[in-house]
Amino acid sequence: MSILQDIIQYSEDVISGKQIACVKHVWACKRLIKDLEKQGTKDFPWVFDEEKAQKFIDWMGFFKHTKGPLTGQYKIAEPIEKFIFGQIYGWVHMNTGYRRFRKGYWQVGRKNAKSQDLAIQALYEISAFGEPYAEAYIAATKKDQTRYVWGEADLISKGCEYLKGKIFTKFYQPLSTTAILHPKSGSFFARMSKDDKKKGDGSNPQFGALDEYHAHDTAEFYDVLTSGMKTRKQPLLMIITTAGFELNNPCYKDEYKYVSDILNPDSEIENDRYLVMINELDMDEEGNLIDDIRDERNWEKPNPIVVKTSEGLEAIRDELQVALDKPDKMRDFLTKTMNVWVNQRAAGYMNLGKWKQCGIKQKDLFELIKGLEVTIGFDLSAKIDLTSTGFEIPLPDGRIAILSHSFMPEATLFTKMKSDKVPYDRWAKEDWITITPGASVDYKFMMDYVKKFVEKHGLIVKELCFDRYLAERLMPELSEEGYEVIDIPQGIPTLGEPTKDFRDQTYDGKIVHENNPVLNWAMGNAVVRKDHNDNIMLDKSKSTERIDPVASLMNSHVRVWLKKDNTSVYEERGVRGG
Repeated sequence: MSILQDIIQYSEDVISGKQIACVKHVWACKRLIKDLEKQGTKDFPWVFDEEKAQKFIDWMGFFKHTKGPLTGQYKIAEPIEKFIFGQIYGWVHMNTGYRRFRKGYWQVGRKNAKSQDLAIQALYEISAFGEPYAEAYIAATKKDQTRYVWGEADLISKGCEYLKGKIFTKFYQPLSTTAILHPKSGSFFARMSKDDKKKGDGSNPQFGALDEYHAHDTAEFYDVLTSGMKTRKQPLLMIITTAGFELNNPCYKDEYKYVSDILNPDSEIENDRYLVMINELDMDEEGNLIDDIRDERNWEKPNPIVVKTSEGLEAIRDELQVALDKPDKMRDFLTKTMNVWVNQRAAGYMNLGKWKQCGIKQKDLFELIKGLEVTIGFDLSAKIDLTSTGFEIPLPDGRIAILSHSFMPEATLFTKMKSDKVPYDRWAKEDWITITPGASVDYKFMMDYVKKFVEKHGLIVKELCFDRYLAERLMPELSEEGYEVIDIPQGIPTLGEPTKDFRDQTYDGKIVHENNPVLNWAMGNAVVRKDHNDNIMLDKSKSTERIDPVASLMNSHVRVWLKKDNTSVYEERGVRGG
C-alpha cells in the first residue's frame, strides 16, 4: 500500500476500535479523514503529497537503533509514526507547495521513540529538506536535557552510511559551541539552554524542537523559536513530551489544553497549521481516570510503540508493581508511563479537579451570602508579595461560601507580571485584584475594600484573623474600631487540622467559590509540609509561585473550623484575640 493508504487504514482501525486508542487519538484520526475529504478546496487549500510524505518515511529507514532490544537494526516506521510524520511532511499548500504544518505536538509515554524521532527530524531539516542555511535547535532549560535529542542525532548520523562525508560534528565558531553541520547547505543542528547562556537570541530557526516540554517552567524557548521563525517560508516547531505534574508550567497551562481543543470535534477552536497527537489513558470530564492502570490492554493507549515488544511490556509491568508497592512512585508512573497529567503537585495541597467542581457563577454566590455572618482572614505582605483577604461565610445548608480579593503595589506590578508569568494587569481590570499606589500595599486600601464589600452584601463581620507578625500596628487600630481581631499563630499546632479540614470540605463538595482566577492559580501553587505525625500546613518556602490568597483563607478557616464543632478551646489551640 502507499503511504496515504497506510495512514487511512490506520485511522479507520483506530476509529472503529480495531486499534486500541484513547479518545483524543480517535479525534486525531477523524480530523485526518475530514481533512482528506475537503483537501484542495477554497476554504482548505491543502493537499496531501504522497511523494513528500514517503520521502521522510524512507529517510527514517536510513538510521539504526542505538538503544533497546532493536539496537543495530534499521529503523522501521511504526504505524503511528507514519500517521504523524507522514502528515507533517505530506500536507502542502496546493499552490505554493509549502508545507501546511508550522507546529507539531506529540504527547506520549516515555520510551516511545520521542527523542529518536526528533533527532531524525533535525537531521532531515538540515540535509534532505532542501532549505539552504537551515538552522535547527533543540532547546531545554538544562543543558543535560538537550543531550538526549542532540546526542542521539550525533550518534545515528555517525552510524548512517548514507551520511558519511556529508554530516560532521565539530566546533562551530559562529555559535561558539559544538554543532552538527551539513556544509553543502550551510545548515547546522545546535543546542539551546539557560545553563550555557545560549538562549537563541538572533536565531532564525528552520526547525525547533522542545523535548519534554512539561519540564519547562516558562515559555521562553517556545517564544524565542517561534518569533525567530517569522522570516522562514515553511518552518517547523516540534513539541514532544510526556505528561507532568507541574500544572502551572506552560505545557499544561497553555499548550495541552489548547491542542486538546484543536482535536475535539465539538470545540470551536481550529488551527489548520498545527498537527496534534495525544496518547494517554482516558479520563472523564472531571479529570478522573476511566481506564484501569492494571489492565494491560489499556497500556497501548499511552504507549503505542513500547507495547509492541515483550521487553517493553515487561518493563511496564515492573514499573506498575513498584508504584503499587510504593505509593510515592505512583505519580511518576502515571505521568511518565501512563501519560496522565496528575492534578496534584509534589506535596501538593489541593486536587484542582475537585476544587474546580466547587465553583459557581459569582452572581449566584452573591445571592447565597446576603445578610450572613462572615469571618475574614488576611495574609499581609511587606512589599513584593500579594496582600490577600479571604472571606468565609457559613451557609444555612451546611456549605461554606468562599470569596477572595488581593492587592498589589503599582510599583511592582510589571516586575511581578514578568517573574510570575501571570496576567496581574488583566486580573486587576476584572476586579480580582486592586492595584495600590506606591511600592508597598497601603493597608488602608485593603480595609476600605473590606468595609465596602461587607456593606454591599449586608454581611455581619464576626472576626478579622491575622498573623500578628505583619499586623502589630493594624490589629490594635481595628480593635479600637470595634472589630473582634484574632491572632492566628503560624504553625502546625494551630493551622494543621483546619488546613486538612478545608481540603476535606472541598472534596466533600461543601465548599462553594466564585471561580476567582487569582485564588484558583494560588490553589494550584499551594504545597504543604508535614511533621512526623503527618500533620500539615501550607509551606510558602517550597511554593514556587504565590499562595497568599490561600494562606488568608487558612487564617479564617481556623476560626470557622473551631466553631463548626462548637469547640471553645481557642486558648488551648493558641488562638487569641488582638
